[in-house]
This record gives sequence, structure tokens and C-alpha cells, in this order.
Amino acid sequence: MSSSDIFIGETIGTAILILLGGGVCAAVTLKASKARNAGWLAITFGWGFAVLTAVYTSAPLSGAHLNPAVTLALALKKDGIDWSDVPVYWGGQLLGAMIGAALVWIVYYGQFLAHLTDNEIVGTPAEKSVEAQEKGAGPVLGIFSTGPEIRVAWQNVATEVIGTIVLVLAVLTQGLNDSGKGLGVLGALITSLVVVSIGLSLGGPTGYAINPARDLGPRIVHALLPLPNKGGSDWSYAWVPVVGPLIGGAIAAGIYNVAFA
Repeated sequence: MSSSDIFIGETIGTAILILLGGGVCAAVTLKASKARNAGWLAITFGWGFAVLTAVYTSAPLSGAHLNPAVTLALALKKDGIDWSDVPVYWGGQLLGAMIGAALVWIVYYGQFLAHLTDNEIVGTPAEKSVEAQEKGAGPVLGIFSTGPEIRVAWQNVATEVIGTIVLVLAVLTQGLNDSGKGLGVLGALITSLVVVSIGLSLGGPTGYAINPARDLGPRIVHALLPLPNKGGSDWSYAWVPVVGPLIGGAIAAGIYNVAFA
């Protein structure tokens, strides 16, 4: 496949992934959404179906990595992709994630305004100091990016590493991204169910980013969007859902090369 096919496929696929995945977070979170308070089950299955849709859409063009950790693992895998293609994959994934996050904002524009102008949610005018708004995670950051329930750096990184190992091993052992090998279209369905499983079983501590582009791209968009009272983008945590999944992807590739290749 050509570099242009890779870039276009990853951009489109990751945009769909974040549009549908971020969309379910917005639906469950925002005031005046019909799905508000639908809960964690809705979020985990919403993300699983987002993966399913994105993979089926982008696979013909790029092989549907949609995740820098997956791309890294496939580059480290024996007989894997060329290292020269890695920046192309990563560039498309980051751009697609940013586009998807911006589309979520458009779809839920009115709900964002209603949510972020409600004093019960963002506080009274006296409480809306610049310092308070810029510190930590804002009230809608969870729609865009992940954050820990308990902030313990080593645990948060370990959680992301372990969740990503599960995801990437599932992808590698199915041969999802190998043309003519593995489970093919059935692998996309199985991978989406693996994502649901990770969310249900391992997602509680950090929100299971398991994908650097999925977290970083929307976090950048959150920082740039003209959302009233949006609060901070929690940049002090942003390295965790980038570093953790990349480590997890590399470990998964090592396990695959030793045990399965």
C-alpha cells in the first residue's frame, strides 16, 4: 500500500473511532443529552462499536492500525511493517483523532453550551477564577481524553501498559493487519469485543486510553476549542496515556516474537 493510502486510511479510520467513541462519552456526560447517565456499560460498548466501524472502514486502505501502539508493535514484529511507514501511520492517526474530536464538538455543540453554563456543574461566578479553571481536568475533559480516578503515576502507567498488552496481543495473534492472513474481517469483530472486555475489566482506574493518538489528539482539541468554562486539559497527566500504551505495544510485540512467531 502507498503512503497516501496509509495516511488517508488512518486519518479517516481514527476520525470515525474518535467521533463514535468520544460521541458516546458526550452522550452519557452532557446535560440535555438523551443518553445522559447511561453509565459505564454504554461507554464500553460504544467504544467497542466505534472500533468495529473504524476498522471495517479503513482496513482496505491502511490495514486499520488506528493506534500508534499497534503500529509500533507491527514494526517490531518479525516480518512486520517497514519503519519508514511508522511516521505516516502516526501522522494520520493523530490528525484523525483531532478531526474526530472536533466533530464530537459540532454534533453536541448545544449540549456543551448548556452543560458548561450550568452553575450546578461549573460553579457560581465567584468560583470561576482563572486559576481554578486552568488547574487540573475541566468538567468535559473526560469526553475528549482519559484521566485517573486515583492519581498514582506508576499505577496509572502500569494500568495502561497492561491493557495495551492485552489489546495488541489480540491484534497480533489474529493477524488482523496482515493481508491474506489471520481472521480477516472476523478479526475486526473480535478486536472490538476485546476493547469492550478491556473497558469492563481494566478501564476503571484510568479510563483505558490504550491508544496514544486517541488521548493526545482530542486533548489538543479540548485545549483549542472555544468552550466556555471548559477548565484545564490536565497536561500534567497527558504523558501517561502516551507512554504507557507505547510501552505496552512494545512488550506485546516482544511476547509475540518469542511465543508465537
